[in-house]
Amino acid sequence: MAGGAREVLTLQLGHFAGFVGAHWWNQQDAALHKPTDAQEQPEELCPDVLFRTGQTLHGQETYTPRLILMDLKGSLSSLKQESGLYRDKQLDAAIAWQGKLTTHKEELYPKNPYLQDLLSVEIGRGRETERNIDAKGTHRVAATRMTNQGWGQTATEGVLSSDGIWRVKSIPNGKGPTTLTTAITPEPLIPTKGSISVWSDFLRVHLHPRSICMIQKYNHDGDAGRLEAFGQGESVLKEPRYLEELEDRLHFYVEECDYLQGFQILCDLHDGFSGVGAKASELLQDEYSGRGIITWGLLPGPYSLGQDPQKNIYRLLNTAFGLVHLSAHSSLVCPLSLGGSLGLRPEPPVNFSHLRYDATLPFHCSAILATALDTVTVPYRLHSSPVSMVHLANMLNFSGKKVVTAGATIPFPLGPSQSLPDTLMQLGGATPWTSLSACGDPSGTCCFAQSVVLRGLDKACHTSQLIPGTPLPSLLHACTTGEEVLAQYLQQQQPSVRSSSHLLLTPCKVVPPYPSLFSSSLSQQGLVLDDPPTGAAVESIPVLGALCSSSSLNRTLGDLVKELTKLDLRRWASFMDAGVEQDDLEELLQELRNLAQCYQCGDSLMD
Repeated sequence: MAGGAREVLTLQLGHFAGFVGAHWWNQQDAALHKPTDAQEQPEELCPDVLFRTGQTLHGQETYTPRLILMDLKGSLSSLKQESGLYRDKQLDAAIAWQGKLTTHKEELYPKNPYLQDLLSVEIGRGRETERNIDAKGTHRVAATRMTNQGWGQTATEGVLSSDGIWRVKSIPNGKGPTTLTTAITPEPLIPTKGSISVWSDFLRVHLHPRSICMIQKYNHDGDAGRLEAFGQGESVLKEPRYLEELEDRLHFYVEECDYLQGFQILCDLHDGFSGVGAKASELLQDEYSGRGIITWGLLPGPYSLGQDPQKNIYRLLNTAFGLVHLSAHSSLVCPLSLGGSLGLRPEPPVNFSHLRYDATLPFHCSAILATALDTVTVPYRLHSSPVSMVHLANMLNFSGKKVVTAGATIPFPLGPSQSLPDTLMQLGGATPWTSLSACGDPSGTCCFAQSVVLRGLDKACHTSQLIPGTPLPSLLHACTTGEEVLAQYLQQQQPSVRSSSHLLLTPCKVVPPYPSLFSSSLSQQGLVLDDPPTGAAVESIPVLGALCSSSSLNRTLGDLVKELTKLDLRRWASFMDAGVEQDDLEELLQELRNLAQCYQCGDSLMD
């Protein structure tokens, strides 16, 4: 890999994980493509950590996510499982057979209008999507924007059809004009509530043919044949068919890595994929001992699952089994949700001052979680002085504390005329981020260790902008670098806490298909405006994110034990029939009690 990148292999397990992953990869892709008039900024994040270079059979250079994803039958919509990037079946057939050909075509899913609109806008504007990467050895990767229905050639041009819609026209062998046709085009279509039904409806990046692994024995839609229970998920990877398929894909990606630092798993906790994740993490621990395994347990929230009591009970059981088993085989586990609680009684979703989102839409919730994920994973994706996954986990998981919480401020509320010390002072003594781990109100809890990342602030505002001789409002205003400001602030907030902090210039990209969630009081760069709004769409934002080993988990895990103890499992025999026995439940309760006790703080002992 270029520049000696410490590679990470990502596993996405489940449909909501697919939503979060689609936003995550879209944001990585957006960060690769910079406007030609953008100011040159240092390459702080190394994309080779997450992406791999390759070449198609026809010599086209590719740059695709190092990714294995598992989902259920019927979940891909118009996305091809094998991808069209590495193989042109029609061309291959023509080469192999010189005789007459008869082609039989399967009826395709209709193309998603949202992706079609985004593509036409980009072509109409003549956007170039070329990526230059320069790190010791230089390589150039050219990527063509796409719809989910197929891959473009190395070169394309935009053609205005008779129906008034811009469409892509391939230029064979890369020959032809280098400048795309341009025209005045409307702004991208804002997706309606029903326009996004699956994650592939808004995925903008090319996937390698070995990325997608479909579980054909369970259905994505309908009332029958669903992957509902933890035991069902475990049994999937006990079947030789699926186990061997996963192992083959792991070996393919791992063997081409020069320095694999570990695996990050995005895993649904609320359904049977919690069992798939448990078996996958166990496999990784056995096969790749010493590598980091960081698992993000994803929950869409009870308010998006409807009022079905069985779904709610299954969500509770799957979450509990998932947390215990994932923590046993992972270096670190972090639940991620916009819900206020992991329990049976749904709490209101979390609020952000400058976001307006619909908590019932996976498209919205997953975008926010992906933005937080893009920020808290910064330490092990840095170009210079990266913190390895193992080191990050060891800093946070001491004394058996393998479960951590996540929090974020999206966007970080910096005004155009403010400095970082000014904004941090305004935040006061309260926790400066919103909890994203469904652990309730963090007030009254203590933190044992934390990793904090602040990104997207111009260097000019890192330190105080007061005129020399002006009395300093705080110690933060005396700091000479932004790194000192952030470290000093964290020290003041939590004097006895082991803290690691990073300050980056690179913002988080939120261009389409990221949903339009931002209030009108934000600038194009996500800063809080003093003047009336300009009307320009927000394209990037500053974000504050944190991973914390917190005593709030003592209460959260303890509450899970109480709720599970009250359940009459005879009413939910179908969950037990899926492969979980009564002894497994008793063992689960004890493991949860032991895990909760790791997070005792002062007098906050579990009953």
